[in-house]
Amino acid sequence: MRTIHHKAEERGHADHGWLNAHHTFSFASWHNPNQMNFGMLRVLNDDVVEGGKGFGRHPHDNMEIVTIPLEGALEHKDSIGSVGIIRKDEIQIMSAGTGVYHSEVNASKSEPAKILQTWVFPKIKNIEPRYDQKTFPRQNRINKILNIVSPDRESKETMWINQDCWYSLGSFEVEKDIEYKMHREGNGVYIFVIEGKIKVDGIDVSKRDGIGVWDVNEFPIDVIPGTELLLIEVPMK
Repeated sequence: MRTIHHKAEERGHADHGWLNAHHTFSFASWHNPNQMNFGMLRVLNDDVVEGGKGFGRHPHDNMEIVTIPLEGALEHKDSIGSVGIIRKDEIQIMSAGTGVYHSEVNASKSEPAKILQTWVFPKIKNIEPRYDQKTFPRQNRINKILNIVSPDRESKETMWINQDCWYSLGSFEVEKDIEYKMHREGNGVYIFVIEGKIKVDGIDVSKRDGIGVWDVNEFPIDVIPGTELLLIEVPMK
């Protein structure tokens, strides 16, 4: 089993006034050659968007973009006609495909919105752009790992992503030893600690830390009460 630990304080940071952003992987003006990506996971941004502010209309192509609100609400508009507001316990996926313009603006004029935005390289390039969002109530993931995104187009339980990739969330109210099993041989999983603390392979991973795990089929995660986790399993090449 191989691991890589990224501590919260070692992330890139940019404060634009209206946006306070932390970057696990190189993004915009922050470049760290040792933190470019984790396999097919290219971006993991931890953003706070001030009330009434947001990302104006801008383009993307050939990227799977998954947005996870932690607090507040974000309004989405795009060039394929999609309009939606996402809140805590909802997940948004946009396949940029052949190209799409979109904007993401705080839906509140006064309260900040806190979001995680992730980008995954697609399995198939130049697909037709698409947008989707779905609610995943917190009670469905208490003291367990809940799969929310998968490559299974037919699943009614998960959202589809154009990659051999699985996103999961967990909310733990008790101390727990859980076993994570890879869905696909050759994949790795990146675990981001939203709140709380875990231990993986003897490594303490604290709030806003991330740890990547690969070259293993399954492994244990020790979790303390009050821990919130995001797990992103991706092909490593």
